[in-house]
Amino acid sequence: MIDYIRNWIDNYKKGVVRKNTIKQHENNLNTHIKSYFKRLMLKDLKPDMYQVFLDSLFKKGLSKRTVEITNSTVYSAIEHALIQGKILRNPCKGSIIKGEHKKKTIQFIDSEDIPKFLHTARGDAYIYWIFFKVLIETGLRKGEAAALKWSDINFKEKTIRVDETLDFQAAEEDELFGDTKTKKSTRTISVSNGIINDLRYHASWQNQNKINLGESMYRHDLNLVLCKNDGSPMPKSSLFNASKRILRKACLSEDLTIHSLRHTYAVIMLEAGADIKFVQEQLGHRVCKLHQMCMLIFPRS
Repeated sequence: MIDYIRNWIDNYKKGVVRKNTIKQHENNLNTHIKSYFKRLMLKDLKPDMYQVFLDSLFKKGLSKRTVEITNSTVYSAIEHALIQGKILRNPCKGSIIKGEHKKKTIQFIDSEDIPKFLHTARGDAYIYWIFFKVLIETGLRKGEAAALKWSDINFKEKTIRVDETLDFQAAEEDELFGDTKTKKSTRTISVSNGIINDLRYHASWQNQNKINLGESMYRHDLNLVLCKNDGSPMPKSSLFNASKRILRKACLSEDLTIHSLRHTYAVIMLEAGADIKFVQEQLGHRVCKLHQMCMLIFPRS
């Protein structure tokens, strides 16, 4: 069974679905599925046995969402085995995932606290200030911002092209950049004069930094906008630690995440009366997802 699921991932999913989806399937297999089913043959998997497996994940304290994602890997692989005629029925069908979904909350920085957050970020380190300011003023996901190249910035038209995301966990150089989260996520967004001016300054700052570092030491090949001093990608851990540090220094809730800055952009725009479709296109969201966000942010609206 384990070999079949691995074969399904390698031969039927790779090159078809996003790299992050592949990693999720592999993580499910290696973390939860392999250790439980071990040497079980595909034909020997029974409905009751599979239900006990799902229940065991819940008893371990995993969230309902995590169990659902793990179930998706097994169910899809076994369904493929059914299509191939290797089994007569899918024993995963009809299983029940226990527990309740955690109530979703949308976190964001209040408008009056944004100047304090950015001022604190500027005092911490310039590169974190510009990175976080771009997120707040564009609504980009951190992976999208970290993947931006200078060729994506149109200073004349005041737009940014978003068509890649940085894989912070990439093991190989050729795995650094991947497709955006969804088709809707590939987009061209309009940006303010303010952020365009900030990016002009950042380009000058980066050029001076190249001179100080030495041209031969800089990663010109990546052409990244928001990067380390040597032009290499920003590590996720550095961004995470900087975010927590800045929030603490600014006396803001450390429960806020980097993704909260994306929500902050949405709140700013919606509070200012921006059309919901425009905000949806800027974020690269499905309309229904943005409506859900609105209900959580403005429950009385």
